[in-house]
Amino acid sequence: MDVQSIVIAILQSNLGVSAGAIAPHPDTPLFGAIPAMDSSSALGILLSLEEQFGFSIDDDEMDANVFATVGSLTAFVESKLG
Repeated sequence: MDVQSIVIAILQSNLGVSAGAIAPHPDTPLFGAIPAMDSSSALGILLSLEEQFGFSIDDDEMDANVFATVGSLTAFVESKLG
């Protein structure tokens, strides 16, 4: 499974949306487009990403742009993976 697919699975799980509710396209919007997507859910998503991929995220690495789209979140994860 590629990184984007894992990111989407984590999003769907944490947001409580059905499989397929988040389009597997980099331009799919997140914040503002999915009602369940808020700052609390973002924290849960970050914790799930840390657990799944085995990295840690510093507070200064986070801003709203990371959660703008599926592509921006996937790119962030890929940058953490090196």
